[in-house]
Amino acid sequence: MEGWQKWVPGRVLGSWWQQGGEAGASGARPSWSSSEVHEGARALPTRPIMVQRLWMSRLLRHRKAQLLLVNLLTFGLEVCLAAGITYVPPLLLEVGVEEKFMTMVLGIGPVLGLVSVPLLGSASDHWRGRYGRRRPFIWALSLGVLLSLFLIPRAGRLAGLLCPDTRPLELALLILGVGLLDFCGQVCFTPLEALLSDLFRDPDHCRQAFSVYAFMISLGGCLGYLLPAIDWDASALAPYLGTQEECLFGLLSLIFLTCVTATLFVAEEAALGPAEPAEGLSVPSMPSYCCPCRARLAFRNLGALFPRLHQLCCRMPRTLRRLFVAELCSWMAFMTFTLFYTDFVGEGLYQGVPRAEPGTEARRHYDEGVRMGSLGLFLQCAISLLFSLVMDRLVQRFGTRAVYLASVVAFPVAAGATCLSRSVAVVTASAALTGFTFSALQILPYTLASLYHREKQVFLPKYRGDDGAGASEDSLMTSFPPGPKAASPFPNGHIGAGGSSLLASPPTLCGTSACDVSMRAVVGEPPEARVVPGRGICLDLAILDSAFLLSQVAPSLFMGSIVQLSESVTAYMVSAAGLGLVAIYFVTQVVFDKSDLAKYSV
Repeated sequence: MEGWQKWVPGRVLGSWWQQGGEAGASGARPSWSSSEVHEGARALPTRPIMVQRLWMSRLLRHRKAQLLLVNLLTFGLEVCLAAGITYVPPLLLEVGVEEKFMTMVLGIGPVLGLVSVPLLGSASDHWRGRYGRRRPFIWALSLGVLLSLFLIPRAGRLAGLLCPDTRPLELALLILGVGLLDFCGQVCFTPLEALLSDLFRDPDHCRQAFSVYAFMISLGGCLGYLLPAIDWDASALAPYLGTQEECLFGLLSLIFLTCVTATLFVAEEAALGPAEPAEGLSVPSMPSYCCPCRARLAFRNLGALFPRLHQLCCRMPRTLRRLFVAELCSWMAFMTFTLFYTDFVGEGLYQGVPRAEPGTEARRHYDEGVRMGSLGLFLQCAISLLFSLVMDRLVQRFGTRAVYLASVVAFPVAAGATCLSRSVAVVTASAALTGFTFSALQILPYTLASLYHREKQVFLPKYRGDDGAGASEDSLMTSFPPGPKAASPFPNGHIGAGGSSLLASPPTLCGTSACDVSMRAVVGEPPEARVVPGRGICLDLAILDSAFLLSQVAPSLFMGSIVQLSESVTAYMVSAAGLGLVAIYFVTQVVFDKSDLAKYSV
């Protein structure tokens, strides 16, 4: 009977023993209803399933599992973007787009992202919903990435179905797909970074989380740069997936869809309740069925939001402004190198012609150069991956300032070697060396921003409640619940940073900081230390991401004209090296610790 007692529900067993005892006292035979017997029988096979589900749920809520689930989407995004950076420029040149306009097409996504990233960051900080503040934006942007992966390889076929004159429509659909991939893919990193900051607030865990983030970006870049280098027309998938482009983008869609599915299991804090509007916006009560009223209110609030965000972005603290300028110059140098590297190798080293007829010698040389360029970018990401693994130790050994500066100094050295050498081996090795810069730019600026937000009284002195924000702070206190304390569960059961099982290490990147979400007013914090409403960490991370997007806009707008004037694709690498030299100066002006505040009169 003990074996049965282990599996049959307690309610049934209680009735069973009670009836048996009464029957034994009266001498009658115990009787049980058929429904109770069937309920106990059904419980036999379901109990192991329930235990298995409970075990799986606890496993998924483990801190390391959460870190892996969040960064799976980071991996998927970078795979798609890396493959796009490699494959899209030659694809645009092949359909007849001139070099000058090709670079402008590549700037469409960054320009749109530059406008929308601050809006998205502020909206995410204020969002209230059962799925958290970050994931709804992540899912919406992921849908745009999937749509672009469908459009790019099928632009010609869709144009043939919709219009007799296929050329203009094919070009329009291709440009739409490229812009959508660039925009949605790059903007999606902003809520991802904010989600990491939400989940990993302890300084050590914050640093390690962004190290894993950089590792997954590098790993995704390795795969993304490797996939276009494969001749898919000769593969076993060609009969099923179609041409080279359809095979490649079909695999990208499958990889990305799998990675997006992983975010369904992220235990993000559920911010329930009515949305708290940004300062300067109004939300009057109205019936839920009043769609015209809501539409007018949305447009009015949108008009009020732009000036508010302009104020937030322009009134950056000096510490954040210095970091923004340094990151802008560094990313501008790096992206000038990366965006046009495959075209440089195909035309400059291999002397190929992208607009030559397929099958000709010139076109064959260009295609070989593009594949070799993909290999160089693959090695770049491989080196970045290795540096992401050892970045924590490097910072402990040499300090954040030395590692950041060394990574930026290494870039113009590599770009200069690319300009001067005509050896494929030397150029490929130089491209691999830039992976050190790539790794540092993905880790150090974000951990410094987390330091600034944790030590607001020191690094963000202008945002402690001046400008008459006392009333707004009280409303913020009631509108946003306090952040969870260490080792305390979120409303949906997620454990706080104190319960993390990640290995702790000395706080070298974040100092004594934690990745705090400053949109919340912490219980017990004095009023003079609170942050002005509307400036959350997602907004400041969005500003840093705007530096990354802006770094692609300028090269996209001007590099094509510079190459046409110089009549040499070597101008790409010369410009990258020059921008790298400028970046070195601005990195020396970044605030890394409290002693720099007095040094730079911040």
